[in-house]
Amino acid sequence: MAAASVKSEHQVAHAIEVGGLRVSTHDLLVAFEEMSLIELSEFVRAFEEKFDVTAAAAASVVVGAAVKSEDEDEFDVVLTGVGDKKIQVLKVVRELTSLGLKEAKDLVDSTPKPVLHKVSSETAEKAVESLKAAGAAVSVLNLGLL
Repeated sequence: MAAASVKSEHQVAHAIEVGGLRVSTHDLLVAFEEMSLIELSEFVRAFEEKFDVTAAAAASVVVGAAVKSEDEDEFDVVLTGVGDKKIQVLKVVRELTSLGLKEAKDLVDSTPKPVLHKVSSETAEKAVESLKAAGAAVSVLNLGLL
């Protein structure tokens, strides 16, 4: 798992047993930090399927925080899910990009995929709002943090 660190009583109190090892919330977060965006997206999808839940509400908070970061100025907007309104999402992808119908359909069909690359926070925020309004699941990657 992740590198060992000094744990507070709070972190140790919230440790769980995984495969015979005690794993704290902190250790899990460190492991998630080390994952690529695609690995994390695959984990979220598997978690949602396993527990029959959706992470969209929590992800929107994370996306909002990432988009509002003033310190970094380059972001990737990544389409992580289409939902049940594929045609509406396809229309928004075409509006946001210069892709033709076939290319936009291929992008929508192969999530997770970046829709916009190296855009400003304002552009990313507008794209996220548009895609979410169409029913898509979206994440924002702050390129300054890589």
